[in-house]
Amino acid sequence: MSYQEKCFFRELNMTKFIDTHTHLNFKDFEKDRFSIIENCLLNQILMINVGTTFNNSKTAVLIAEKYAYGVYASLGIHPLNVEKEEFDFKELLESKKVVAIGETGLDYFYENFNKEKQKKYFLKHIELAEKIDLPLIVHSRKAFEDTYEILKDKNVKGVLHCFTGNLNYLKRFLDLGFYIGFNGIIFKMNLDKIIENTPKDRILIETDCPYLTPPLFYEERNNPLGVKFVMDKINEIKGEDISKEVYCNSLKLFKI
Repeated sequence: MSYQEKCFFRELNMTKFIDTHTHLNFKDFEKDRFSIIENCLLNQILMINVGTTFNNSKTAVLIAEKYAYGVYASLGIHPLNVEKEEFDFKELLESKKVVAIGETGLDYFYENFNKEKQKKYFLKHIELAEKIDLPLIVHSRKAFEDTYEILKDKNVKGVLHCFTGNLNYLKRFLDLGFYIGFNGIIFKMNLDKIIENTPKDRILIETDCPYLTPPLFYEERNNPLGVKFVMDKINEIKGEDISKEVYCNSLKLFKI
């Protein structure tokens, strides 16, 4: 079934959402991840569990393979983990539940980061994504210029996860064909102008759980149910309900 057909059938049922960046593969969810997943699926929330190390990328795949539909995986080494992780995903790429590469990118937030190794690993992820024709999930913090310079000549598409850049960077990444991912950070920073200027056919929603819990969420630890709060806030800023378009964006980019 194509993503267009899925969008059509979605209109006949209750609203669906896709949390395009969740971490139920993290140890924070060891005790209850499957009950959370079942609850999310009952509430029409699909999800992509995103890897940040080899081991939790493997966990993401193992989780996804337990479900026929609705739970997917992405393979990556987070830029803050490049000093202690090897880049080798051969065995995991055999899974058909892998829909993206990442999260990967650049993070200059903390002192003493290894810029050159971050760039080296970022390029490895990009090369893999190009080779196997999967989208890239990009993490960029305090590093938008270098991130753009690396991506601008590459034949790869994807999403700028947890985007906090200015309008100039927004335009530049949109011009590259990238989608823009918004999560609970929109309750902590004023990103209204960014959301207003992001076309509705380029918006993705995510939680980045267990982090960035929305206000009024039922517990301190975030989970994919929190994605509805993000969508509601975006709809409020846009002045219209774009939930359908955002859902279809996710299906299209990740070929779900």
